[in-house]
Amino acid sequence: MSSDERKEGVAGFMQRAKEQANRNVEHFAEGMAAGSMPEGKLFDIAQQISDKRLGELTVDDTTCGYCAVGCRFDVYTDGEEVLATRATDPEKSPVNDISTCVKGKFSYNFANSEERLTDPLVRDENGEWREASWEEALTRVVEGFQSIIDEHGNEAMSVIASSKATNEENYLMGKFARQVLGTNTVDNCNRLCHSSTVAGLAKTYGYGAASISVKDFDEADLIFLTGSNTTEAHPVLGTRVKQHVKEGGDLIVFDPRETQIAEYADQYTEIRPGYDTVWVNGVTRYLIENDLYDEEFVAERTTGFEEVKEAVDEFTLDYVEEVTGAPPEEIQAAAEAIAEADRTVFGWTLGITEHSHGTDNVAALANLAAITGNLGKPGTGVSPFRGQNNVQGGGGDMGPLPDNFPGYQKVADDEVRAKFEEAWDCDIPAERGYYTTEMFNAFEDGPLEGMYCIGENPSLSEPGKKHADEVLEEMEFLVVQDLFLNETAKYADVVLPAVSFLEKEGTFANTDRRVQKVNQVLEKKGNAKADWEILQELANRMGREWNYTNTNEINEEMRSLTPIYGGISHERIEEEGGIQWPCWDEDHPGTERLYTEEFNTEDGKANLVPVGYAEPMAPQTEEFPLTLTTGRVLYQYHTGTMTHPEEGIMKYNDRDFVEVNPSTAASYGIEDGDPVRIESDKGEIVVTAQVTERVGEETVFAPIHFAETAVNTLTDSERLDPEAKTPEFKATAVRISPVEGRDSVSRPNNVEPARGDD
Repeated sequence: MSSDERKEGVAGFMQRAKEQANRNVEHFAEGMAAGSMPEGKLFDIAQQISDKRLGELTVDDTTCGYCAVGCRFDVYTDGEEVLATRATDPEKSPVNDISTCVKGKFSYNFANSEERLTDPLVRDENGEWREASWEEALTRVVEGFQSIIDEHGNEAMSVIASSKATNEENYLMGKFARQVLGTNTVDNCNRLCHSSTVAGLAKTYGYGAASISVKDFDEADLIFLTGSNTTEAHPVLGTRVKQHVKEGGDLIVFDPRETQIAEYADQYTEIRPGYDTVWVNGVTRYLIENDLYDEEFVAERTTGFEEVKEAVDEFTLDYVEEVTGAPPEEIQAAAEAIAEADRTVFGWTLGITEHSHGTDNVAALANLAAITGNLGKPGTGVSPFRGQNNVQGGGGDMGPLPDNFPGYQKVADDEVRAKFEEAWDCDIPAERGYYTTEMFNAFEDGPLEGMYCIGENPSLSEPGKKHADEVLEEMEFLVVQDLFLNETAKYADVVLPAVSFLEKEGTFANTDRRVQKVNQVLEKKGNAKADWEILQELANRMGREWNYTNTNEINEEMRSLTPIYGGISHERIEEEGGIQWPCWDEDHPGTERLYTEEFNTEDGKANLVPVGYAEPMAPQTEEFPLTLTTGRVLYQYHTGTMTHPEEGIMKYNDRDFVEVNPSTAASYGIEDGDPVRIESDKGEIVVTAQVTERVGEETVFAPIHFAETAVNTLTDSERLDPEAKTPEFKATAVRISPVEGRDSVSRPNNVEPARGDD
């Protein structure tokens, strides 16, 4: 009897979909996940579905709430919990087709976790938590905010918006900051990751976003990746890249770690972390020196070429090797591969941006793409892979930023500011507010006194954890709005229970500017509310008259003020699927590829920016001879809010670790599985050693996912990119040592060094 005959209905469909996925190149992770799930978990899911009649199940499609790839899938629920997910009709899921990653398939226990906040919490007179009604909690919040404004002025308030929330909610977060609180000090997690991408691309091309669609990966001759652990941080994009290689495309990877995607590369070049402008400029110099650049494109569509040519002149092959460790023949080979390819896509993530010179790194890559003519044509372009599910839309497009309104319209522009003042009926300062990384210093020695933190966890995510915690503890008034009592919420005066993406409606914008629908698939938990509902109640209590009845009404207001979203209505998205901005009006089809005719600059050309030598603000020393770089692993997500409640995930990867090269480990007397102390000039942590050749002898790597070891204890809140104010997470000078006199710490459950298979 065939498997299709053994199972009927939904269970049979799910079984066939699973078998089809297992034939796809991403099957490995599903096998690992199945092996790491509690015994019988997958069979239980199938049995639960088969035991129920179709009429008893709800099937809704939605957009994933993990990374920003923007996968869409159908969610099967019984009204209370997620029973299963499967990729929806490929025509409705252009990004992921039939694929979903391991988290998108399995990690939904957080929605029904016993730790979920379902009622507001307030501190009593003894400083202890107690549950409160919404009436009491909101009254406390309004009194706290108003007290600070009355005593210290509007600019004493700050807002951290949420890249987990919808576009509509983030629009309101920016509006709330400016209209209700009267401050431009509103920012989000984009400051910690891709704000240097936005700054670098905006000043060269005009838009601080990906220029491509995901299908350009399929049409490229060459994919050039750097600073991207693609298969672990963006598994479905990793699948596309591997499929590209399988079908004969070329792949080049430059990275300090030999991540799993590097194993598929035609060329992998190991580089020292923190010196990216040096090797990028070396590639650019070689192309120019040997007349391998696109002279026609440069002449017709760029400015600043001669300045760039002069700036890269010092970056000879020998100099690049001396500084970065990249062999001359590999710089040469990479340059010639780009020149020989008709179509190249350049992709990067936080390995390029999270530096004290991240904006320069991005500008150097933008120069490289432009001089080789790899923009505006199918199979060409730049693609910064975004991390949070809606950091492109909520974190950038919607303008919860100290210097931008929605659609990247500048606060400093008098005409733009006047438009929003009229629409919102308020006065708005012309000066930008504080960026997130500046806020924590401004609380210590500046004007800030209060914070409204929505859907973020700066206690773990901000650089310099000790400093961040001290600021949070001393803050005059802190309100946290989240799913759980996270590390930041423990310092709050009031905690407001929000709902997850599974329990709300709206839109997300993914990593290629595609705006897609989010549909509610579960009922809200307890008395928790959607972020937009909470914001509206607070606004009205503080003297405004917000009368939104749904997120569609918010979207209509937003797009009337935001030209690049002008034609993106909920109705169109539901009828047509995702729409990529800019989409100027309802007759516009959206823009799958930027810069086909001109750049978004005053002269319509790519304004090339000369970039020179850059190094970490605190390079290696005799005292701290190694460089720590940080990042993600496949089976966890950011600070763990959504993945730690998943038993199967935790069985596979339940703690942070440190990767150490075998030669380095031997010199320190460290063996695989030993506890290791990592120290910087800011603090120390103890984690388990993974001895692996993935990293070079002078580099160590640690993940970012666990509060117990909080890798940001080691980073510095003052080492920031001068333009974007992004922290230097990817190059911290450290020393390591074996931990004496401690019981052996068992290795993480992924016994072999994690290869990032997806």
